[in-house]
Amino acid sequence: MTADFPELLRLLLNLIRFGTIAEIDHDAQRVRVRVGKNTTNWRPWITLRAGDAQSWFPPSVGEQVIVFSPEGELTNAVILPALYSDKSRPPSTNPAHHTTRYVDGTVIQYDSAAHILSATLPDGTSVTVAPGKVTSNAEDTECTGNLTVQKNLIVNGFAALNAGMNVKAGKGGGATAMIEGVMQATRDVIANSVSLFGHKHGGIKKGDDESGGPT
Repeated sequence: MTADFPELLRLLLNLIRFGTIAEIDHDAQRVRVRVGKNTTNWRPWITLRAGDAQSWFPPSVGEQVIVFSPEGELTNAVILPALYSDKSRPPSTNPAHHTTRYVDGTVIQYDSAAHILSATLPDGTSVTVAPGKVTSNAEDTECTGNLTVQKNLIVNGFAALNAGMNVKAGKGGGATAMIEGVMQATRDVIANSVSLFGHKHGGIKKGDDESGGPT
């Protein structure tokens, strides 16, 4: 029994170890971990979900992890990411924050105290929503940049355009704008340089007679 003590001690010490990611095989979902002066064989890392739902958030080289080895054998280990380090500091230390910072500088954060969900994205970032339907029940939605609609824009409520409007006919031709109902203008309507309010008619005399229609 005494002769087996060093081996037993080795197995006990190897049950839980700390290490850093040395290599990653993303296709095989395996990593090699540097533990002390040794490096493990290719081992799987623990992910959040891998059943009916699956998640993908692989560790990175140099990331500190925990190595769990059943029966103390590193060759059977599974890897649990991750531990903060001097090299990889947390993106926030506020207890109300749930924050993820990505390598390109993107920060996704929910502040449960302020009730604010924010996404800070670097220049050139694009956001894609797959086919389907997006519903926003927010009381107010504000877009501070340009908004381009490639197909139809349907507004069921009142629309206020505070800085003018430029309407062009489509490639298929037809009317540029169609209005069903009364159109009101507080100043003027100009058609082909002719003012609706200010144009004059010739061939009439002053008096009680009415002129003909606009020309």
